[in-house]
Amino acid sequence: MPAHPPGTATPATPRGGVLRRLLPTVATIAAVAVFVTAGNWQRGRMLQKEALAAQVAAAQAAPVAPLPAGAVDWTAWRFRDVEAPGRFDAARQFLVDNKVWQGRAGYHVVAPLLLDDGRAVLVDRGWVAAGRTRADVPVVPVPEGPVRVRGRLNVPPQGYVELAATAPERGVWQNLDPARFAAASGLPVLPVVIEATAGAGDGLVRDWPRPDSGAHKHRIYMMQWYAFAAMAAGLWLWFAFRRRR
Repeated sequence: MPAHPPGTATPATPRGGVLRRLLPTVATIAAVAVFVTAGNWQRGRMLQKEALAAQVAAAQAAPVAPLPAGAVDWTAWRFRDVEAPGRFDAARQFLVDNKVWQGRAGYHVVAPLLLDDGRAVLVDRGWVAAGRTRADVPVVPVPEGPVRVRGRLNVPPQGYVELAATAPERGVWQNLDPARFAAASGLPVLPVVIEATAGAGDGLVRDWPRPDSGAHKHRIYMMQWYAFAAMAAGLWLWFAFRRRR
């Protein structure tokens, strides 16, 4: 004979009932953990961006200083206004592609500056418009003789994306990478770049944007993730209360 009359439901085993009761709790714990982790990550990014904004404000308030000698942590000098005397190496000047200014495509003109103390540093001299075709590469004269470059010190990002790691053609690079330039040119340059803020009527645009910290965006995302975690925990408590009633 069958264990149960036809048409009746098989009673759940104690183990199956426990699993069904635990499943919402386990799912809620996992969801809260994920939401809180995401919120903590956004909080960390927010704090980093706030620190960057404070660094930018402090750097802009500081007076112009000579390019430091023997600096170990160049990030501490990021966005500082500096001066550097030397001579441009015209033979090694190059362009950085895919630079846009006010909706126009162009290049950044970068030249090594041979410092009076024997070191070398890359100087981003400014923006120049692209030609009518890709083959029409602009030619920008290089100042001759001794110069004193004044500009904002920056540390180029080490992580960037390139479609192909090909050698530069016609003096056009896809990214500004001092280490890569040094390896290709044989000229050891400092791991920083001076974004020039003055020039002698060379027609280059030196409109360097202020770094956007984006801290407010991360603060909004952080609050959203924490709100999701609170909602998940609140729903679990509400259903648990109803079940007990």
